[in-house]
Amino acid sequence: MPPLEFLLFGGLAALAGGIVQGSVGLGVGLVATPIVTMLFPSLMPGSILVVALVLPLATLAQEHAHADLRGLGWAFGGRAVGTPLGAWLVAAAPARVLSIVIGFVVLAALAVTAWSRELPRDRRTLVTAGLISGTTGTASGIGGPPIALLYQRDSGPLVRATLAVFFVAGALLSLVILAIAGQLPARQVIAGLELLPFVLAGFLAAGPLRRYLDAGRLRLALLIVVGTSAAVLIVRNLI
Repeated sequence: MPPLEFLLFGGLAALAGGIVQGSVGLGVGLVATPIVTMLFPSLMPGSILVVALVLPLATLAQEHAHADLRGLGWAFGGRAVGTPLGAWLVAAAPARVLSIVIGFVVLAALAVTAWSRELPRDRRTLVTAGLISGTTGTASGIGGPPIALLYQRDSGPLVRATLAVFFVAGALLSLVILAIAGQLPARQVIAGLELLPFVLAGFLAAGPLRRYLDAGRLRLALLIVVGTSAAVLIVRNLI
């Protein structure tokens, strides 16, 4: 498709994703990934990973003091192992099968955490979530749900800042691993840079919604975003 069509459809998806992630803490992958994958498959996953690297910096500019850096240290350990696995899956596994499996894994985790009183957040669960996130984020551009589920009962600023730190480091690692594996064409990076004005505009527009959700409504919104991201992965690949 011509570049104008990419800016139109991909830009609108990035704008909406910026609004969702700017308010909840994750979501740009949920909104933009299906559109870009369906219309511009040759631009995945690099274009969304570029957006996932830059957008969280806007969150950190406002809420960096709330990030749970100690917990993230363990999650990064898991991500460091999961990222090469995700890069290998991009090259080796059928994309449809991989995405469906990822979707069901996220839904299973959502069901467990939504109906349990509280999921323990310790070294074991943080490393496991980081491992899953590294694999799914590198393979599909959607890596936030495993970490988000561990922090779903915390305050809005803590959730958004913690996820933002994780996304910046995780997306950078994924981009480097994909580049080393020869799975990151330059056109994917350029496409991601073209989406940045749209996604940052979405972040700015999310201010009022952010304040609304922080008044005790964030957990429900977070679970909806996570569940929808998994359902979108499954449905779009089954259809």
